[in-house]
Amino acid sequence: MDLFRANLTKAFIHLDRLTHNVRLLKQLVGKRPLWPAIKANAYGHGIEAVARHLVGLGYHTLCVAEVYEAIVLLEAGVRARFLLLSATRPEHSEAIVEYECEPVVCTAEMLDALAREAQKRGRQVSVHIAIDTGMGRVGIYPAEVPAFIERARALPSLRVRGLMSHFPCADQADKAPSLEEIAQFRRVIETTRGRNIEDIEVRHMANSAAIFDLPDAYFDAVRPGIAIYGLRPSWEIANPRVMELKPVLEWKTQVTFLKEVPAGTGLSYGHAFHTTQPSLIATVPVGYGDGLSRNLSNNFEALVGGVRCPQVGRITMDQCLIDVTALRGQVELGDEVVIIGRQGKEEVTADELAEKLGTINYEIVTAISQRVPRVVVAD
Repeated sequence: MDLFRANLTKAFIHLDRLTHNVRLLKQLVGKRPLWPAIKANAYGHGIEAVARHLVGLGYHTLCVAEVYEAIVLLEAGVRARFLLLSATRPEHSEAIVEYECEPVVCTAEMLDALAREAQKRGRQVSVHIAIDTGMGRVGIYPAEVPAFIERARALPSLRVRGLMSHFPCADQADKAPSLEEIAQFRRVIETTRGRNIEDIEVRHMANSAAIFDLPDAYFDAVRPGIAIYGLRPSWEIANPRVMELKPVLEWKTQVTFLKEVPAGTGLSYGHAFHTTQPSLIATVPVGYGDGLSRNLSNNFEALVGGVRCPQVGRITMDQCLIDVTALRGQVELGDEVVIIGRQGKEEVTADELAEKLGTINYEIVTAISQRVPRVVVAD
């Protein structure tokens, strides 16, 4: 059985829009390489399909969070260089060296573990030193960088390929903190140059927000994430070209049941909603088990027949209810229901759902569960 056909709820991934978005970002950064971030199942879009498409477009360095993400892709035949963005532990060193990944490092114990494993295998592993210029998450302080580099360079089986940092505030309107971080990173670079450490190949810092608003952060390579998927890093981005992004993902399902109910009918668990008039209620097979937050209950609209229809009652694990009274006589079993995407002249965006939940669009798309098939829509 084709499991994709069996599942009525699907996420459709438009590769032509992915192509458009990376080309837009490339226009902004010029000749510098783009290293797209595809961690967290490509921000919920399906890591293998996205990775294959990016490699096909000529992007051969991809950013993931953990080594297992790289392993899955390499064993699936995706040929790329994988930069591991999250801090790793010594027990990961065997896999990192075996699969020739490039980890971000910020501890002496990780340097030693990687060096031992690389020496054992007769290899040299490339590393990127993480510098904490303000994120406060991982990374060494700028003043520690020269000594840390010397420690790494003393290990022949290691090669310090890159220096990197990450912005905590690049997506905010006030760019002053980010400009100070750029200045810190530049000072670190100058310090390394002053010590004749000339073989460090690449310095990288810019995320999606910085690509739009902070061209001084481009350095030697950039690491776009959310923007390649056509979603804004935030609504405080100043560069008007952010409006050219095209959302890659649409999330759709179908009507599986229709029922006429009288006024005053309680719906779903706890009867948190009661109809105020005779109503036509559609059941659709999507719930919090698919990543549709229960906290959206009675608080979002889906698209049916090009019309915004309110979701009613508590969202359950596998299903939820849509009030389609406005479409009485027009809606039928099997009709398309759009959770995220466009239908007719109407559109529901990940940003809209995020605003209702008090969160960000990143969380909306990454929360779509693995049981929702990602269906690739080719160029």
